[in-house]
Amino acid sequence: MARHEGSCHCGKVAYVVETDLQQVLACNCSHCSRKGYLLTFVPREAMTLLRGEESLSTYTFNTHRIRHRFCAECGCAPFGEGQKPTGEATVAINVRCLEGVDLSGLVPIPVDGRSF
Repeated sequence: MARHEGSCHCGKVAYVVETDLQQVLACNCSHCSRKGYLLTFVPREAMTLLRGEESLSTYTFNTHRIRHRFCAECGCAPFGEGQKPTGEATVAINVRCLEGVDLSGLVPIPVDGRSF
């Protein structure tokens, strides 16, 4: 596992996350495809919010199981929060919001979220 720093565009929201980026997903649901997300999922305890809880807004849709978090100032969406079917808290990290990640070296796995 590697430690990655992430943030929104304006920097009001910042976090660190432990992830190996071995599995990066490209979902085709209406929300993810419009925003161009590349996601990796980690247990909630693998992410530490450094600042910005007060700057975060939340958007939910469809089943309302995922809390899509975004900065109220710049609109950037660095992560989402939810639960696995087992009840374990999980975070969907927007890989595009991580510093220093070479996106060209990643091979996104397509996910048919549109069918869920």
